[in-house]
Amino acid sequence: MLYNILYPLAGDLQVLNLFRYITFRTGGAIMTALVISFIFGPTIINWLKSQQGSASNIREDVPETHFKKAGTPTMGGFLILLSISVSTILWADLSNNYVWVVLLVTIGFGAVGFADDYLKLSRKNSKGLQGRLKLLFQLIIAVGAAAWVVDITPAPLNDALVFPFFKNLLLDLHWFFIPFAAFVLIGSSNAVNLTDGLDGLAIVPVMIAAACFGAIAYLVGSTVYSNYLQIHYVPGTGELAVFAGAMVGASLGFLWFNAPPAMVFMGDTGSLAVGGALGAISIVTKHELVLAIIGGLFVLETVSVIVQVASFKLTGRRVFAMAPLHHHFEKKGWAESTIVIRFWIIAMILALIGLSTLKLR
Repeated sequence: MLYNILYPLAGDLQVLNLFRYITFRTGGAIMTALVISFIFGPTIINWLKSQQGSASNIREDVPETHFKKAGTPTMGGFLILLSISVSTILWADLSNNYVWVVLLVTIGFGAVGFADDYLKLSRKNSKGLQGRLKLLFQLIIAVGAAAWVVDITPAPLNDALVFPFFKNLLLDLHWFFIPFAAFVLIGSSNAVNLTDGLDGLAIVPVMIAAACFGAIAYLVGSTVYSNYLQIHYVPGTGELAVFAGAMVGASLGFLWFNAPPAMVFMGDTGSLAVGGALGAISIVTKHELVLAIIGGLFVLETVSVIVQVASFKLTGRRVFAMAPLHHHFEKKGWAESTIVIRFWIIAMILALIGLSTLKLR
């Protein structure tokens, strides 16, 4: 909004030329989201506590140590959504369709998570929105967003899959791109949701991934850098660096309250939203496969659940002491802080590997 209002006045006031630069507005989005989190965080948390009452937000299929966290308010993802939305609208170029695609996916998935969290509170138990209904809503949002991306992205990239490590390898998916993109959106959203099981565990890898995809969006949207790195140029995607900056600031602000021992949980409201946002940016920038590397921690957590369920149904045996993977290490006796910090380290290593694909062509 500031770009659309102030940059046209740069001819009369030279300092307003700053709003031309994506890097400046990205920095502004980071700081704005952080300030919003710090200002409104305590108020939102106190309100959530008043709404929590005696409702149980701890699932039954978790290690016993989690029951001591009963009473900690959930739905803290509302703070993340507020920070991201306000910061993006304030600092991004609102004439850019990619910004609206990603923002609406984030809000849409967040709304699905909010409905789930609200039902958990109102019913006074840990069961929320029915699984099939939740998936249906996610599918509607994901298919709509995927179709929109295909419509606004220039050919031949609009329905193609780009492979990392190769300069010109494109797989034209045609109509299949929409279900593929929907799978990426839903998969990334639910993968973050599965990872969100310990204090601070999910939000830092989300922040790392958002920073990486902010850089990718900026590079993909620049003719100079995309030519130098020999990556596919997608005009207009650079503006998503502002959105990613808002995600980084919102994540950092939320971590202030979510750091162990957590004052608030993000709940499905936050985890589904930020996971969907990462998936949406990867689709727009044509780096869906790189998301599987940068977000490899989320992939590992999801695979651990799939392997556990498949193994038990086929053989009657469990591969892990408990799934997702972080619960396995809890059962093995690892301290929660040890698991969280080591998983952060893994997320950083995977992010560096993912970023290296930009040059290894």
